[in-house]
Amino acid sequence: MMAAISAAERGSAVTLLEPNERLGKKLNITGKGRCNLTNQADNETLMANITRNGKFLYSAFAAFDAKDTMAFFEALGVPLKVERGNRVFPCSDRAFDVSAALERRLKALKVHLVRDRALEIETTEGAACGVRGEQGCYPAQAVILATGGVSYPATGSTGEGLRMAEALGHTVTPLQGSLVPLREQGNDCARMQGLSLRNVELSAFDGKKRIFREFGELLFTHFGVSGPLVLSASAHMRWTGKKAYRLDIDLKPALDEPVLDKRLLGDFEKYRNSDFCNALSDLLPQKLIPVLVERSGIPAHQKVHDITREQRRELIAQLKHFSIVLAGPRPITEAIVTSGGIRVNEVSPSTMESKVVKHLYFAGEMLDADAYTGGFNLQIAWSTGHLAGISAAEENE
Repeated sequence: MMAAISAAERGSAVTLLEPNERLGKKLNITGKGRCNLTNQADNETLMANITRNGKFLYSAFAAFDAKDTMAFFEALGVPLKVERGNRVFPCSDRAFDVSAALERRLKALKVHLVRDRALEIETTEGAACGVRGEQGCYPAQAVILATGGVSYPATGSTGEGLRMAEALGHTVTPLQGSLVPLREQGNDCARMQGLSLRNVELSAFDGKKRIFREFGELLFTHFGVSGPLVLSASAHMRWTGKKAYRLDIDLKPALDEPVLDKRLLGDFEKYRNSDFCNALSDLLPQKLIPVLVERSGIPAHQKVHDITREQRRELIAQLKHFSIVLAGPRPITEAIVTSGGIRVNEVSPSTMESKVVKHLYFAGEMLDADAYTGGFNLQIAWSTGHLAGISAAEENE
C-alpha cells in the first residue's frame, strides 16, 4: 500500500494486486490489533534495532524515517500516541484505522485495486514488463513485489513473491521465524505455564558466547517461553546446523549476590522452623518455587535452620542464573516476522530495484532484513515501500 501510494503521488498510474478480500489483513493483527506502526526513534536508533542487514536500509531510512511515518499518518487523519519504549500507536488503539486511512488514500489517488493473485512476473529482455495473475495479465513499466514473508500465512504471507523472485534468478536466503517464541528441552517451563515474570534480566547464549542481554518481561508456556524479552532474543538465533542456545534468567537483577544473600538470611530467619519449600513465598511467585527448589538441590522438606552456607550459595546461583536449554523455535507460521528472504546484495539499496531483473523492485518483509519488536519492522515496510514506489515512478517519468 505504501509503495502504491508513493508511486501514485508522483503521477504514476498504479495497479495494486491483492488476493485477500480486504487490504491490510496482516497490518490489522499487528500490535495485538492495536498496530505499533513505528518507533519514535532517530535513524541511528532505528539502525541499532535492525538485527539483520541494517546497513542495506540506510538509504531507505534517509528517504523516509520514523518522523516521516508519523507525519504521513497524522496527515491521513490518524492521531498518534507514543507509549513505553517509544512505541507509536494510533490514539484509537485500532489497527483498522491505520489500514482504512491507507485505503482512503489509495482511492483518492485513483490507484486501481484488482482482486487477483499474482502467479508470475513477466519479463522481456531481462526486464520486468508485467504480472500474470489467476484472472489475467497486467502489463507494466515497473513491478514492485511486496508480498511479505512466510509468517502468518493466513494473512496472505505464503512466500509466493519469494518463489516468483527465485524463478527470475534471485537468491532467497534460508527462511526462519524471528520474533518467535522458543521451545525448551525438558518440561520445567511447562510446569510454570501461565507465569509471567516482570523486571527480570534475560541473557541468551550461543555456547559460551552471550548474544543478547536485556531487561523486561517474559512468559512461561506449555512449550517453553514467550513474551517481549524472548521474542527479541530469538532475533539473534540462527537455527542452522547443531546450534546449542540457552537462556539465563536473572530473577533478581536489582540485587547483587551479597545483597541477595542478606535478603535470604532475613527470610530464612523468619521461616527458620519451616520446611525449605515453604520459605520462599516472600521472594518468588508460587509457580516458580517447586522448580527452583528442585534445581537448588536442597531437599524440599529440610528445615530452614539446617540449610548450610554452601546450599545457600547454590540457591543464589540458581536465582541469578535460572537456565533454560532451548530445543528450537516455534513454527515459522507463529513468528511475528520472517528472517531471511531476497539476498540484499542483489537489490540496490538506493532504489530497491533488483540488480538481476530491471524494472523489478522489492519492499518489506520479502527482503532479508528484520528487526526487534517495537515498531521497527513496520518502519522497514514503510521506508522500503516508499523508496520502491518513488524509484519506480521516477524511472517511468
